Amino acid sequence: MSESVVLRAEIATEQAHVDRVYLRLDELRSQAESMRDRGYELGHGARHEAVFEQASMLFERDVMVHHANQTLQVLDAEHEGLVFGRLDTHERETVYVGRLGIRDGEFDNLVTDWRADAAAPFYQATAEQPMGVIRRRVIQSSGRSVTGIEDDVLMPHDLPEEMRVVGDGALMAALARARGERMRDIVATIQREQDEVIRAPWRGVTEITGGPGTGKTAVALHRAAYLLYRYRKQIGGGGVLVIGPSEAFTTYISRVLPSMGETSVELRAVGELLDGYEATHTDPAPVATIKGAARMRGVLRRAVRGTPPGVPSELRITYRGEVLRLAGDQLERVRRRVHGRGGQPNRCRVHAAEALLEALADVAQRHAESGGPEVDRARLVTELGERIEFHRFLVDWWPVLRPEEVLSRLGDEQRLRTAARSQLTPDEISILAASFADTATGYSVADIALLDELRSLVGKPRRRRVAAEDPQQDPQQDPQQDPRQNPRQARPPGAARSSLPEHYDEFGHVIVDEAQDLSPMQWRMIGRRGRHASWTVVGDPVQSSWYSAADGADADAAEADGVLGSPSARRRFTLRTNYRNSAEIFSLAARVVSGHAGADQLPTAVRATGIDPTVRTVDTASLESEVQQAAMDVLARVEGTVAVIGAMNRVADLEKFMSPVTDERLTVAGSLDCKGLEYDAVVLVEPGEFLAESVAGRRGLYVAMTRATQRLTVLTSDPGWRPE
Repeated sequence: MSESVVLRAEIATEQAHVDRVYLRLDELRSQAESMRDRGYELGHGARHEAVFEQASMLFERDVMVHHANQTLQVLDAEHEGLVFGRLDTHERETVYVGRLGIRDGEFDNLVTDWRADAAAPFYQATAEQPMGVIRRRVIQSSGRSVTGIEDDVLMPHDLPEEMRVVGDGALMAALARARGERMRDIVATIQREQDEVIRAPWRGVTEITGGPGTGKTAVALHRAAYLLYRYRKQIGGGGVLVIGPSEAFTTYISRVLPSMGETSVELRAVGELLDGYEATHTDPAPVATIKGAARMRGVLRRAVRGTPPGVPSELRITYRGEVLRLAGDQLERVRRRVHGRGGQPNRCRVHAAEALLEALADVAQRHAESGGPEVDRARLVTELGERIEFHRFLVDWWPVLRPEEVLSRLGDEQRLRTAARSQLTPDEISILAASFADTATGYSVADIALLDELRSLVGKPRRRRVAAEDPQQDPQQDPQQDPRQNPRQARPPGAARSSLPEHYDEFGHVIVDEAQDLSPMQWRMIGRRGRHASWTVVGDPVQSSWYSAADGADADAAEADGVLGSPSARRRFTLRTNYRNSAEIFSLAARVVSGHAGADQLPTAVRATGIDPTVRTVDTASLESEVQQAAMDVLARVEGTVAVIGAMNRVADLEKFMSPVTDERLTVAGSLDCKGLEYDAVVLVEPGEFLAESVAGRRGLYVAMTRATQRLTVLTSDPGWRPE
């Protein structure tokens, strides 16, 4: 028979099995809905029973409804391509592999969950170690329809005559397909080196290093699903947090885990980690470098301990006919004394009250020594501590500190200079103060880490009942001082994507992607989310855009080590095969970064297309039309997505250039926004601007060039960017 006839026949065979699977899936969904409905009916009937029987029936209802809803949540998750693999073994057994484990009404296995041990040969078997697998088949689907199959024969000498083989090279075929707007999970093309990472022990720290296109992100996400499948009791209570470099990135990967049946994982961009605050932009490199430096920890600590603006400069209170007075310098000594004891200011108001009362007792004692009435210190402290005017003063003098208010005060250059002392240079103070003073632009990604540090420093205010006769409420409860009125403040309550409690910091497992770009202050912020967690850390030093000129690499590594522990105790895996880029595209990208990476740090691209990157020199006056024409050209040549990428300061222009193009496959992205993403074709505009953008500009250019899977077009007015 011809290859096309064989292909159609084999697709029909697999379609019959897939139809059977989806029919069973619909049956299970119907059963779960019926169970839920019966649970509600059981609860309704309990209203007319005796109290004991009623409680028992209500408990039974709750268990039934909870179980039914959990089942429906899993079954209702996206299951396009539910069955993606098949194994034919030496023992003449057939095992279908998919996103969920499903049995028929007789409890015979229809699909084996990809995370189960029985599915491991689908990823681990090789021609050298076939693990009893004769034929491994990748099943490609669209919706519930099988659209293609690809076979690998691992034991050719044991291949039965009646077993048909379709295609050669399932991996290459899967990688050559167009990408959609959402990341395609690679459960059907995971190779052995990747599978070893996915199934590594859950405890401790697992580091995944590899160049562009090696599947680091996909492996980390599949690891999250695997850990929840295998170790749900150990880490399920705390949950899994996945941290990416940008909102575009987390949106891009957002369907991968649901497609594998996992809907409980929390996805956050690094600028979204602090509940109630939202980053709206990235700072220029010099500003981000200062804000991210470890030195900022000391600056913020001193800012928290400084005297808040507008607090009373004198305390006067009458006690038994004597006026007791604390002047400004005395009050400042009291403040320093309280801060000197340590602790978070918002948890220390009681200590502040005690210190003030002791200072007032000292004043009364000096009056007595000068001929005034004798004073009973204990009685004075007790009586003054009950005075409403004392508490009114205390609220004003020791106000609740809010992170956003402390940060905004550093827009005052003199106040920042006081907090910075020797930590920042005069130029750095000026740059930083100007950034904090600019409230119109909202918070930057780097600001979020500073706000989180301040949250940790100031502490959560103690809740207290305000006396009915006290007309001056605690500012914490004063609606007129709602920080959400600040234009740099966060989205209102309820707008956060997470259903977790505010500032939830007890995750069981944390996955960090693009870890090479985290600043020391961001490492501190992330560390708070996983104090007792196990970790999966993904990154590539060659793609780093972070550079701390003042602190140096040692300071950066120290903060990461403070979170992850000793490097010697971590499991390390290196992925060395670039499945994303064609060999032609990666060859040019590797030349761009060759002076910043050793040969062992660059992966090997295994897929050749015969299509070389297009590099065209253009005139700046015609750049708009050139970009439009290049984008239209590649849109016509590829089926999937196309990105026009430029330096961050070029993005607004590129968006304007491309506004006439209405093709939904087209995206405009900046050098930082495109990290972790991939497109079928990329139009790279003015590569020389990447080099001038930051000290890590050549690495940023390398990242942008390696986003393309099939075609790369470079438009430049300055050929000097290209290495000889």
